[in-house]
Amino acid sequence: MEIVILIGLQASGKSTFARSRFADHVYVSKDAMGRAKQKDRRQEAMIRQAFAEGRNVIVDNTNPSVEVRAPLIALGREYGARIVGYYFQSRMEACQARNRQREGRACVPDVALYATRRKLEPPSCAEGFDALFFVRIDADRHDFIVTPWQEASEE
Repeated sequence: MEIVILIGLQASGKSTFARSRFADHVYVSKDAMGRAKQKDRRQEAMIRQAFAEGRNVIVDNTNPSVEVRAPLIALGREYGARIVGYYFQSRMEACQARNRQREGRACVPDVALYATRRKLEPPSCAEGFDALFFVRIDADRHDFIVTPWQEASEE
């Protein structure tokens, strides 16, 4: 089993990536929960149920900080799942442009993008990931480019 954790700004391509690359995983997103209360609890319950059924999971939220990702990683460890992270490299301007193309509640105010950017911490293998990748959009090919993670050197 595995848990895939997507990390990045709103409108950075996470949901499209999830649908195109992980259709066989149980899709978990707080956005899909609408106005439900206690989204963290609901998310945990959905992940636990999927793992109890022996299924893989993909978590499609911004997951901007170590603090937010830690419970997901701990849950994966509890079930012996492989923990994989995908960090979406994106420019604010590109996310804003894609966000403006969204309709209804999917379109978030610019202030939400800026708030997430302030909190956004690149992931690290030290958090407990078994594998990490960079993802960026190749606008020319309308596809994603996925490359292995490179930890920043501590010199």
